[in-house]
Amino acid sequence: MDAFMNTYHRLPVTFVRGEGSWLWDIQGKKYLDFTAGIAVNCLGHGYPALVKAVADQPARLCHVSNYFQSDVTAAFAEKLIAACAPVGMRNLFLANSGAEANEGACKIARKYSLKKYGPGRHRIVTLLGSFHGRTISTLSATGQEKFHRDFGPFTEGFIFVPPGDIDALDRALDAGTTAGFLIEAVQGESGIFPQEPAYIEAAAKFCTERDILFMFDEIQCGVGRTGTFLGCEAYGVKPDVVTLAKGLAGGLPVGAVLAGEKAASVFQIGDHGSTFGGNPVAAAAGLVVLEKVNNPAFLAEIARKGDKFLDVLRSWKHPHIRAVRGRGLMTAVDLDTEAWPILEAAIAGAGKGGGAEPSPPGLLMLSAGPRTLRFLPPYIISDGEIERGLEILKGLLG
Repeated sequence: MDAFMNTYHRLPVTFVRGEGSWLWDIQGKKYLDFTAGIAVNCLGHGYPALVKAVADQPARLCHVSNYFQSDVTAAFAEKLIAACAPVGMRNLFLANSGAEANEGACKIARKYSLKKYGPGRHRIVTLLGSFHGRTISTLSATGQEKFHRDFGPFTEGFIFVPPGDIDALDRALDAGTTAGFLIEAVQGESGIFPQEPAYIEAAAKFCTERDILFMFDEIQCGVGRTGTFLGCEAYGVKPDVVTLAKGLAGGLPVGAVLAGEKAASVFQIGDHGSTFGGNPVAAAAGLVVLEKVNNPAFLAEIARKGDKFLDVLRSWKHPHIRAVRGRGLMTAVDLDTEAWPILEAAIAGAGKGGGAEPSPPGLLMLSAGPRTLRFLPPYIISDGEIERGLEILKGLLG
C-alpha cells in the first residue's frame, strides 16, 4: 500500500543523493536537474557551505519559540531586509512557505485598508493565470480555475483580471472597494510569463493614486531567479509588500512577508504568528543563500545563463516548438505536442545527446500546462550542463 495520499502525478524515480546540478536514484542512475525542486534548490544539491550551516546549527539551537529571539534568525532577517532595501522594504515576518507568506500579505492589505478607511474596502485583485498557493485563501487568490475545482466555497473578496490589460486593471482597482493588488513579476506556474513594463508602470500609478497596497508575489521568481534579487527590480518600482519562499533557504522550508514604509507598521502584537516561522536551522541555510546570491556578479551570471537557454532553444527553429520565453533561469517552451510523455522519456534517458556513458543520463524537467515545458535549474549550473541537457531535450523532440 502506498503510504502517500494520491495528490501528485509522480514520475517513476526515487532519489537518494545529489551533487551540484545532478541527482542519483536508488539504482545509481544519474539525472541532470533542470527543476531545482521547483526553484527551491537554487544552489544545487550538496552545496558545501549550506550543508555545513545546516549540520552545525542544530548543535547550537534547533528551535525556539517566537516569544523569544535567536541570534541566527535575527541575522537572517537583517540580511534579507538589506537585500530587499533597494525596493524599499523595511521589515518582515518569517513563515514556512509561499502560501503562508501570501496569506500574510493579504492580511496586511485588509488590515491597512480597514484601519484607514473602514469596512467594505477589502477586495484583493490578482491576475488570471496567477498562482499564489493552495490554502483556501491563497487558492481564492489564484486565477486558474483548474486549482479551484471541488474546494469551494472560497474566501470572499478576490477578483481576477487579464494580465496586460491596463483598462481592465483600471476598472478593477476601485478605490472604494479594493485593499490590494497582488502580482507575480513573472508568472511561473502558468508557463513563465514576464509582465510587460507598461503594465507594471500603470499598476504602480493606480495603486499609489488610490492608496491600494501594491504587492509582489516573488515566491518563484525572487531570490535571484530572474537575474535581479527580486523580479520587481527589473521594473524600477517600489512595492508596498513583497513575498518570498522557495529558494530563500536553498532547500529548507522558509517564507517571508516584507513590508515597505506604508505597510511596515500594520501588523501589531497578536495579529499574526507561526510556530516554525524563522526556524534557526532554516535561517542558517538562508544566510548562506543570501551571502552567495545577493552579489552583482553572481546575479549577472544567472542572467547570462538564462540568455544562453533562450539563445540555444531559439536557434533550433524546431518544428515541434511553438514559442520560447523566459527571464533569467526561468524558461518555458511551448510545444505542438503533449509535454508529459516528454518528461517521462527524459526520465528514462531516451533520445540522443546523452553523452558517452553506456547508460545515458536522465533529464529532469517540469511542465506548465499540457503542452509547455518549464526549466528552473540551479543557479550553479554550468554552461556545459546547460548544453548537455538541451541536447538531450532536442533528441527527445525528434
